[in-house]
Amino acid sequence: MAVSALLLLGVVFLLGLALYVLPGLPSIDELKAVDYHVPLRVYSSSGALLAEFGEKRRIPLEINEIPEKLKSAVIAAEDDRFYEHPGVDYQGLLRAAFKLAQTGERSQGGSTITMQVARNFFLNRERTFSRKLREILLAFNIEKKLSKDEILALYLNQNYMGNRAYGVGAAAQTYYGKSLQALDVAQIAMLAGLYKAPSRFNPIVNPDRAKSRRNYVLRRMHELGWLDRDAMLQAQAAPISARLHAPEPEVPARYVAEMVRSTLYEQYGDALYNSGFRVYTTLRDELQTKAVKALREGLEHYAERHGYRGPEKHYDIAGLSLEEIGHLVANHPEFGGLQAAMVLSVDKQAASIYLADGGSAVLTLEAMQWARPYINEDERGPRPTAVDQVLQAGDVIRVKETQQGWMLSQIPHVEGALVSMAPKDGRILALVGGFDYFYSRFNRATQAVRQPGSSFKPFVYSAALAKGLTPATLFNDAPIVELTEISGESAFWRPENYSGRFFGPTRMRVALAKSRNLVSIRLLRKIGVNFALRHVQRFRMTERPLPEDLSLALGTGAMTPLELASGYAVFANQGFRVEPYFISRIEDRQGNVIFQEVPSVACNDQSECDALVAEEPTAGQRLGKPAERVLDRENAYQMVSMMQDVIRIGTGHRARKLGRKDLAGKTGTTNDQRDAWFTGFNQDIVTTVWVGFDQLRPLGKNETGGRLALPIWMDYMQTALASIPERRWPKPKGMVTVKIDAETGLRAGPSTKKFAFETFRAGRVPEQAALSVAPEGAALPEQIF
Repeated sequence: MAVSALLLLGVVFLLGLALYVLPGLPSIDELKAVDYHVPLRVYSSSGALLAEFGEKRRIPLEINEIPEKLKSAVIAAEDDRFYEHPGVDYQGLLRAAFKLAQTGERSQGGSTITMQVARNFFLNRERTFSRKLREILLAFNIEKKLSKDEILALYLNQNYMGNRAYGVGAAAQTYYGKSLQALDVAQIAMLAGLYKAPSRFNPIVNPDRAKSRRNYVLRRMHELGWLDRDAMLQAQAAPISARLHAPEPEVPARYVAEMVRSTLYEQYGDALYNSGFRVYTTLRDELQTKAVKALREGLEHYAERHGYRGPEKHYDIAGLSLEEIGHLVANHPEFGGLQAAMVLSVDKQAASIYLADGGSAVLTLEAMQWARPYINEDERGPRPTAVDQVLQAGDVIRVKETQQGWMLSQIPHVEGALVSMAPKDGRILALVGGFDYFYSRFNRATQAVRQPGSSFKPFVYSAALAKGLTPATLFNDAPIVELTEISGESAFWRPENYSGRFFGPTRMRVALAKSRNLVSIRLLRKIGVNFALRHVQRFRMTERPLPEDLSLALGTGAMTPLELASGYAVFANQGFRVEPYFISRIEDRQGNVIFQEVPSVACNDQSECDALVAEEPTAGQRLGKPAERVLDRENAYQMVSMMQDVIRIGTGHRARKLGRKDLAGKTGTTNDQRDAWFTGFNQDIVTTVWVGFDQLRPLGKNETGGRLALPIWMDYMQTALASIPERRWPKPKGMVTVKIDAETGLRAGPSTKKFAFETFRAGRVPEQAALSVAPEGAALPEQIF
């Protein structure tokens, strides 16, 4: 009687407690649309991973995407009656209660998978009776609202699995670098074993415990009839194959990935890192990969050309073990593909080195023939004749593996940038902001504001054409002395050509091809600085003020490589301003497109423009709107033709090795060779390369745009142009090509000895005249400015 009364009292107490707790229980409805914390992932245009941002690594999966073997393994280890009980396993609770009565210790509490879901989503992990009751009541509610498969999917996607991995999808990638479908049964059991305690049974930190737990899971699967004995024994005998796999970028584009992150962070803040957004950029895999390689190799060649600066660091390694030496080398991470190594021993013929990856190698004299001692950017010491003249034991050096074996290298102090875009609509095809993002995160493609030097001249020459001059107009290449004001004091400005020579009367076409400074200054003085500034502003390259004096002709303004490339795109697309863009579309975690770029597209005929407007938006399809014309087609055509001569006969002549006739461009070198530029293009692609020191200083004698930036451009463009057929530049209607006197710029006559072909607008073809070049000291004809 007394026992019955106590039981009744207990039941009444539990019902009362339940009635008290029930109103405060959270709604189960939110489990129907769980907002998992999923990192931001950035991809190329083809879907190759560029970067991942977020503390929690998670790959949410639908229940039908999870292998049956994994479901069985988890259920066998955690809740073998999962598909039978109503959310609470009474047998498990009785076992836990019996153990408490026997030992006085709380056990796991008979928690089912459903109860664990309730705890993981709604409760904390405190071990109290009230929390357990709330967990039980929530489990009943969850079972009423969700199917067993929905509950299991929540469990498999939500739980922490160690090493920043949440859910089985991310755990498979983190520990094995594979998808769930690619795991064998031993690996599946290892993941299932993590649910009990991811820190205790972590295969990286505690391999013995992890193996024991894995084998327990395999035994339970066998006992439940889900795995035959032979398969169990084979899996239990398998060695532990887990190791950490960070999300490896498939394309090296960290500068662009950071551009994406910083752009979206302005809108979403810290929530961005758990958003699960998939951002698809405009980058093309093969072009981005080649851009990184071309820029790095170009900077390395410059660094080698100017001599060896010595070891990165020197240690006293006498008496140290290889393990201790390995720890020292590990303090020097790999940058730009250059691995750190410690010199163990050295003599005249060779040096033995210990590599950061634990390997070893030998460097001979041939591996360091370039390593003349660095003195300054213009001076180097003698070429080494013995290895011990270059290296000492204890030196930390940089090496790279080539077809010829391991070679001595060094991290360049010089920096650079490469930007490549489609002039049709502004898509950025490749962008590199420096030698290595993790060596320097400063993005020189978008943040380095530098003088463009002579690479700015085409915009001044375009202004001259707009003023009514022609490519055949003559200017006198002769000394200039201008009284100017510097720092508040009067001074004489005496600009020079790079060669230091003067060439007399010179056609505009030749002056641009040869990058004649004095002609450019006279040209600007002829058309007026204010007129030139108004014309240049139409290109909308930069909002920064430009110089309001004659130095404008020499590119003394300031802009970034991306801004300069966007200006050249106007020439390449025959007169349209297109805005550079790098984000093509953004998808949410369900794959819905939440942003789609609608670029301005250069269209040279009305039917092309009409087709753009008529397109309907669909996922993955890039739409367009007609771009604004900022330069007439005739001007653009003449400028392209003049810049083709930069490559044909001028400062960019090295580019002729590419074997194409549709390329145009311009070199750029600033005072004292502080900046080296080359921008080149055809109708399909515009690419700008810049090289210089972050701390403004000379690059060294003869380090011009044609010698330093152009080879990098050529290396990249060889790949970029491989799939682009050569196309002739279409001549606008009404333009005529005539034979002119190469010395006077006038129309050729019967007595012309040296002639050239030139294309003019209708009405601007020069008259035929017998005008000869004035002898030295004579007054120049009126036609020469």
